[in-house]
Amino acid sequence: MSRPRVVVAGLGDSGLLTAIHLAGADVDVVGISSKPGLVSGQELGMRLARPDAWARDYRVGFDRFRRLDGAEVVHAELTGLDPATRRVTVDDGHGGAARAVPYDVLVVATGVTNGFWRRPALQTEAEVTATLAQAHERIAAAGTLLVVGGGAAAVASALQCANRWPALRVTLAFPGERALPQHHPRTWTHVRRRLLAAGVALRPGHRAVVPDGFDCDRITAGPVAWSTGQEPLAADAVLWAIGRVRPNTGWLPPDLLDAQGFVRVGPDLRITGLPDAFAVGDVAATDPLRTSARNRADRLVAANVRAHLAGRPLGEFRPARRRWGSVLGVEDDGLRVFTPAGRPFRFPAWAVGAVLQPWIVRRGIYRGIRDLPP
Repeated sequence: MSRPRVVVAGLGDSGLLTAIHLAGADVDVVGISSKPGLVSGQELGMRLARPDAWARDYRVGFDRFRRLDGAEVVHAELTGLDPATRRVTVDDGHGGAARAVPYDVLVVATGVTNGFWRRPALQTEAEVTATLAQAHERIAAAGTLLVVGGGAAAVASALQCANRWPALRVTLAFPGERALPQHHPRTWTHVRRRLLAAGVALRPGHRAVVPDGFDCDRITAGPVAWSTGQEPLAADAVLWAIGRVRPNTGWLPPDLLDAQGFVRVGPDLRITGLPDAFAVGDVAATDPLRTSARNRADRLVAANVRAHLAGRPLGEFRPARRRWGSVLGVEDDGLRVFTPAGRPFRFPAWAVGAVLQPWIVRRGIYRGIRDLPP
């Protein structure tokens, strides 16, 4: 008797962890990824300022994950879904016919497009490397940097770039009275102090004018105009982190999506109207903050897939009311993790390299990552 076949569509942060949890179950796992390995959407600031250090922990080849040894990984772009025959179609970019991949259970984890750092396009290793280098070099060559946006990606980018290049004049402009509006106010109070200490100029109440058709998915040059009435700001480099998130769901039938294009799911993360399919991560319309991407719902969806196959009751996802976790990324004195109540807990710098990454992340969360050869 053949084992059930579970296809995980998308191997970013949430999809990869889901596949890892499923790989230990009595199922055959097939992961489909447009990237040749994990290229995390986390820690944009560190990625821009110190791409080599970022790549050590956030860019990892799939062959290094021990729990994926028994899984099949398909490097291709998803192009369609036929729920009636339970097949997804993929294009590997080599010019041949589309390939159909059958499934017994499907997990959709294709994430979102959000700026140049989170794109669904099919890429080779060389193309990923070039993309990382291009953004880093663009900011390294600038004398002034304007970061537009008030979320975690924006504030982390401003701080990390200011610390990496002390001569770089960094300005952070955001539309509200404070940045990080989806975090507890205490988080912004702490982060604001660190930004000012790093020399970042803060411009609250600045909402950028974004013309129709303007490409925010790249680093541009100023000036930037403001619909809130302030004088335009010039800059050698402008980083747009304004939260124009677009779900990567163009390959899915429209009746599975909500009005914004996110995948409609129930409390058990099963796709509405599709009993043999689940969704997890930023692509899933779980709640306004789409918190299944940051609250370890990968464990829940993997458990629910196994329960579904065994005919057992499914668990339910409970969304968090606020965003929490790492906001600024690894700094010289360590890594601060903010609780939902806005209080920071700091891992000292020595603990990040000696405890957090090798033991908590690589062994605990990912269940084993092979070291790179010397």
